[in-house]
Amino acid sequence: MTGAKLDLDRATVRRARTLARRAGRPIVALATSHTTVSVERAVLRMAGVVGADPDGIPWVNRLVDAVSEEVGIEHGVALPVWDALRQFNGRGKQADLTELAQKASTGGVRFRVPDGREADRARAAARRQVGRGIAVIDRRRRERESLVRRIGDAPRQPWIYLIVATGDIYEDIPQAQAAARAGADVVAVIRSTGQSLLDYVPEGAPRAGYAGTYATQENFRLMRAALDDVSRELGRYVRLTNYASGLCMPEIATLAGLERLDMMLNDSMYGILFRDINPIRTFVDQRFSRQVHARAGIIINTGEDNYLTTADAVDEAHTVTVSQLLNEYFAKEAGLQDWQLGLGHAFEINPDVPDSFRLELAHAMLARELFPKAPLKWMPPTKHMTGDVFRGYLLDGFFNLVGAMTGQGILLVGMMTEAVVTPFLSDRDLALQNVRYVLDAAGNLHEDFHPRPGGFIQTRAHRVLDEAVELLERITDEPGDAALLSAIADGTFGLMKRPPDKGKGYDGVVRQAAGYYNPATDILEEPAP
Repeated sequence: MTGAKLDLDRATVRRARTLARRAGRPIVALATSHTTVSVERAVLRMAGVVGADPDGIPWVNRLVDAVSEEVGIEHGVALPVWDALRQFNGRGKQADLTELAQKASTGGVRFRVPDGREADRARAAARRQVGRGIAVIDRRRRERESLVRRIGDAPRQPWIYLIVATGDIYEDIPQAQAAARAGADVVAVIRSTGQSLLDYVPEGAPRAGYAGTYATQENFRLMRAALDDVSRELGRYVRLTNYASGLCMPEIATLAGLERLDMMLNDSMYGILFRDINPIRTFVDQRFSRQVHARAGIIINTGEDNYLTTADAVDEAHTVTVSQLLNEYFAKEAGLQDWQLGLGHAFEINPDVPDSFRLELAHAMLARELFPKAPLKWMPPTKHMTGDVFRGYLLDGFFNLVGAMTGQGILLVGMMTEAVVTPFLSDRDLALQNVRYVLDAAGNLHEDFHPRPGGFIQTRAHRVLDEAVELLERITDEPGDAALLSAIADGTFGLMKRPPDKGKGYDGVVRQAAGYYNPATDILEEPAP
């Protein structure tokens, strides 16, 4: 049970979850009463719209823009698009959705919102075609499960998680395979700087990413195939991670499902706080993307570690716990299960603080015991890396030890030059040696380690939980239905102030009209076959 080692008060834990639900429900109501251009583009991607125009703008963007300009998207794009396709083909033409998008971009297609029998026909056609795309996602999930059974899985947790991203997928591939051979269980391909602020998903395999590699369907396909090859070689399934965040969160989640990615970074507030993306846009996109992740069997990784890079890791530890509780609520409401909740937290306390190691243990144990069935994603030190590689290597060793002592599920490999320079390959090799040594030497230490009853670690964990409850009470006591939006606007999380009517992408948010139809959410909210 929750209080096994920390002796957490069960009533306090229940109170924390009740308050998180109370804070989160108005946000879910907001998400289910609005749509965004990216949600509508994701629907068309599920239906098979592919490719881009000569300027590199995807046809899904062109099609949604054409519908928006003519009839708006408050009814969803499904009814006007499939109605237009039927009319276009009824004139003796034959076109698929991609060709329709091409015609629409030059003004060659007229859109309307059909009603009556014509609306019924459009609705049925949209559901059939989108359903075929979701069936591909279902098939890719079964494929993963089959490969894990046939090839084998990582022998134990925590899974060792390593970032590989050169900007060029064709350089990433051999590095990712080498990382797997050196012990990585999860390979993350970090995105090119600024991609989260693009309101379109690039096509093909661009090779000029900066400090990361562009997230595209083709790059997903190439890396997945390469990791499948090395998985067979090693006799264990190597998981692939990318980023479902930013202005195209729903689309990237869809592409990840279609190409069998295994994990996606998908935090409920990261884009709001650290990329200044409009809060409403983020919450609407996030719910749809998590429904896709739930269906695809993808594990999400949340981004609470980022709060501690802008706020003090001791004073603001409770905001991490609050965010974890909110992320859990939003995730489960969207259909994700406990095993898919890679809730984030980090080793970011200033090492000069007295008892910093014990404080880190207390925070890690609290996360572990609040979410006993979730894998959790434990993040390495970055903020207090100074460039002293010997000190940095030691800090990473402490970080790995806390991971072993508290039974974390996903352990991101820390580099001794983390956040100081782009790590060299030799840094990565040493970092993997550090992880392997600590995990092998510690073994199942988490089974043996129990903090002293009433001692420093238990007391600290209780205090952080109490502060989290107090913060949730302040949030839920705010007047109005969207109290969480007010808390975000006030700088409660990560000290970033983000008002609900500001931020990038706000012009792509629309309140749903009566009769709004989205075949994807219809299918995703039904029980999976």
